[in-house]
Amino acid sequence: MSVSRLRFIVCFALCCGIAGPALAWQTGPIPPGRRIYVEPFATREGSEKFREGIVSELRKMKSVSLAADESSADEILGGGGEVWIKGYRSHNPQLGKVAPNGTPIYTGFLSIELRDKNGQTLWSYLATPPAASGDVSKDLSLLIAKKLNEALEQGEAPIYSTSPSQPTTLLSGAGATFPFPVYEKWFTNYRRENSAVQITYEPIGSAAGVRKLLSNSVDFGASDSPEVIHDLAPGDDDKYLFLPSVVGAVVPVVNLPGVQGDIAFTPEALAGIYLGKIKKWNDPILARSNKNLRLPDLDIVVVHRADGSGTSYAWTDFLSKTNSEWKTEVGTSLTPKWPVGQEANGNDGVSKLVSEQSGSIGYVEFIYALQNHLSYGRVRNRNGEFIAASLESIAAAASRSTKLDHAFKVSIVDAPGAGVYPISSFTWMVIPAHMEDDTKRKALTGFLAWMLGSAQRQAAALGYLPIPKDLVTEEKAAIARLH
Repeated sequence: MSVSRLRFIVCFALCCGIAGPALAWQTGPIPPGRRIYVEPFATREGSEKFREGIVSELRKMKSVSLAADESSADEILGGGGEVWIKGYRSHNPQLGKVAPNGTPIYTGFLSIELRDKNGQTLWSYLATPPAASGDVSKDLSLLIAKKLNEALEQGEAPIYSTSPSQPTTLLSGAGATFPFPVYEKWFTNYRRENSAVQITYEPIGSAAGVRKLLSNSVDFGASDSPEVIHDLAPGDDDKYLFLPSVVGAVVPVVNLPGVQGDIAFTPEALAGIYLGKIKKWNDPILARSNKNLRLPDLDIVVVHRADGSGTSYAWTDFLSKTNSEWKTEVGTSLTPKWPVGQEANGNDGVSKLVSEQSGSIGYVEFIYALQNHLSYGRVRNRNGEFIAASLESIAAAASRSTKLDHAFKVSIVDAPGAGVYPISSFTWMVIPAHMEDDTKRKALTGFLAWMLGSAQRQAAALGYLPIPKDLVTEEKAAIARLH
């Protein structure tokens, strides 16, 4: 199959809202016996034939009937993202090069949602493509039927909310860039469901956002560090409630033209790079864990956050837990004293700087790597496995973590167990325990209750894991105690 044909098939998979089998996660049950409409493909030659293959698989499902158009459907299936071929794996590795007649290597992502006619998300997941596929069209068709069927078997109906008739209440927040993609989506969707509340959010980094909260400039903060209040305002910890909102991951992103595979990083390698002791990409420490790759004789350009960052906190927490030299010389911090590197603000800033500089390495939240077409490496966990970030490997970290304390604070970085992605983390909304403005308190607690309910179904499509159900129950009880 030609490159153009493969790109063509993947393009139509995207337009139809279908994901590849290498990574998939769904959240939220779907009511059974519903009529589903698959959004049309882009207008390109052959698109209808491929669409018929998808529809054929769905017709085999007893719990699904297909609608001919959107007006007669109960739910609409759709998605977005990009999947493409980034190179080829040679059939003869001894040749030391990758040829166009080798096995294609896929990369990219798809964010998938099933929505009701009111636009409410019933089910979502995110997928990255398989490393290789003999028949991409067939793989995608089979996968969408399988994942829909799994969700349908849960069988609960969606929860609908109505907008109260009252003047608009304005809420403002600021803080972490780590969860900003899902927060932006939540605030927009909540406004649609509850027009009486409008929420604005500044993704300016954990430290800057929480400082605004401490000065009463915003109504809530956000951070990926459970110690942000302790670090910025020692003694004020009891004045604020930390509410986990989703689980995410920090990934090492690299810009290495010509390197087709994903680089495997040991904790020793990452610490050595960020300490400035590993300076070349073909350093023996990197070469030992990447024997299948030809790493270039190229200088490593280190990129890190300039702002006080919860993403930096999770990154340095991992390095501190896995490397004694890092723990002694730098430690875990929102604002570490970096031994080397160039600075950038926010996950967006790091993504941009890495994408612009050949030989660079940085660290960003998972979805930023996908959206910015950045290669992200696999990281060795406690079991000695080199694991890539995925919703499954993040879930493995969350499920094997220790129980959160009464303040909902815990690090799940370097969690034990097989299949764990080791730089996974909760992210928290930081809420004042006491709000004098009753109207704002009621508006904020209303949003938080929604966040812990149907909004969790929207997280997976953006690469975040919904928080565990038992934790949701505990958080709702804590929200009820806000005064």
